[in-house]
Amino acid sequence: MTAVDGGQTADTTADMPDLTGSVTGERPVVTGRRPSAGTATRRDPAAGQAGEGRTAGEVLRWSRDTVEPALRSAIDTLPPSMRHISGYHFGWWDEHGRPTQADSGKAIRPALVLLAAEAVGGTAASALPAAVAVELAHNFSLLHDDVMDGDRTRRHRPTAWSVFGVSPAILAGDSLLALAYDALSAGGHPAVQEATRIFGVTIQELLEGQSADVAFEGRKDVELAECLAMVAGKTGALLGCACALGALSGGGTPEQVERLRSFGADLGLAFQLVDDLLGIWGDPEVTGKPVYSDLRSRKKSLPVVAALASPTPAGRELAGLYHQEDPLTDTDLAHAAELVDAVGGRAWSQEQADELLAGALRHLHEARPVARAAAELRTLARLVTRRDR
Repeated sequence: MTAVDGGQTADTTADMPDLTGSVTGERPVVTGRRPSAGTATRRDPAAGQAGEGRTAGEVLRWSRDTVEPALRSAIDTLPPSMRHISGYHFGWWDEHGRPTQADSGKAIRPALVLLAAEAVGGTAASALPAAVAVELAHNFSLLHDDVMDGDRTRRHRPTAWSVFGVSPAILAGDSLLALAYDALSAGGHPAVQEATRIFGVTIQELLEGQSADVAFEGRKDVELAECLAMVAGKTGALLGCACALGALSGGGTPEQVERLRSFGADLGLAFQLVDDLLGIWGDPEVTGKPVYSDLRSRKKSLPVVAALASPTPAGRELAGLYHQEDPLTDTDLAHAAELVDAVGGRAWSQEQADELLAGALRHLHEARPVARAAAELRTLARLVTRRDR
């Protein structure tokens, strides 16, 4: 691995920050006290032993097809102004309310909820309210993120705030979060009180992570450990919550709920590492975001923070570019991406994502899951670390 210094190259491997164990170790239990398995309908744990399950594409289509009708029904209960903005954000209609076929997202989080329920021997149907709640909470965060980051494009179309205004988009996000709690309580599941508690803790972690992300924008001295903690809250917590709520809805034991939460939390960190890589090197035609979008906004993403931590000529040059007062030109952005790569930020991020995947799969195995659901969760986990959007 080399770093650029006025046309010369120098080995930087020894200069990269020591991150051993920083993102793959055990995390504190956040789900706390749990009720017994309850009365959720359970399936034969041997079901699906023979096959390896569906492909990632098939699982995600199943997730969308299962969750979208309930999600649309929930959105239809919103006041008209909030319903209009929310439906636009989900890609169901255009800014005038006319039906459209825009991209509505990957549906990874609801898929994790449904599969986690099946993994502990329950049914996807028992976890549908939780899946809807998690998807609503995720989109609440996206609406607010777009406002705070000033992003004008999401899923290949203008963001809600850029079409309807900042205040309406914020209010629409608030309405989705309120609706998420309502959706979670639907159906009268015996574990709904514990599910609501877990969900509330997760939302607080998500908000704390988002707060840290915003605060980092005005700082030059962000440490990698701080950045990892921010990601654990902003992204890891919700994926961990998705798996915990699914396991809880499916009647899993406290140990299974915790193991699957840990699976999702590690997967969430890996997801963000890959997302940060795509924010610099992703293909705009695939990601729906402009080239070098995260660099243009001087985002303190994990590859950048890892590179800035390197005491090398390339690391110092990158710091100079990132902290200059003037906007970065297209040439500056391309050079900044080269520097992050040369110092090792790109390779480190992918390596950490791979380590987190391995840790997540260990947690999944320790949950003693139903074979077919486990195979499909493994398939989704590998998709997360090798995706292009």
